[in-house]
Amino acid sequence: MDIVKILHIFAKYLDKYSEMKKRTERLLTIKRIISTYPISGQDELLEKLNDMGFNYTQATLSRDLKFLKVGKIVDDSKGNIYVLPEMQIIKETSGEDKKFPVSGFLSLEFSGNLAVIKTMPGFAGGIASAVDNLKTYEILGTIAGDDTILIIPRNNVSQADIRSRLALAIPEINK
Repeated sequence: MDIVKILHIFAKYLDKYSEMKKRTERLLTIKRIISTYPISGQDELLEKLNDMGFNYTQATLSRDLKFLKVGKIVDDSKGNIYVLPEMQIIKETSGEDKKFPVSGFLSLEFSGNLAVIKTMPGFAGGIASAVDNLKTYEILGTIAGDDTILIIPRNNVSQADIRSRLALAIPEINK
């Protein structure tokens, strides 16, 4: 194989990786905006994304919102606003009688982009299930033993993003 073919193949794979990285950054930015601001429509969201340096089309935004399973709820001040699936879980479980306590958590540590949760013996499976049920974009999956959980995040997701998503199921993480 000559060097031109090799470089062409390498460039093709590099472009594909670059596009995946851009998409991850886009999706994380959409989640941060929706989590931070009451956004009532795609035009408003597009404006915020453009202000942050993302050159977006309406069609791409629609696909990303569908992929993230973004919904709408009624807001007293703005009418309908966008919400993420994990925001819905918080609203649905905010009543005292509906709380799902996650107990047995001991610690959270990171090694590179992987997170490890230590639990009391026998609690790892239940906590991992609660994390998996969040169905959050940032966490690709979990592997649980008896007292240890491995959290596998998506590429380019920060430790802070993982910590904030885990806190939805395990509020003790922020203590």
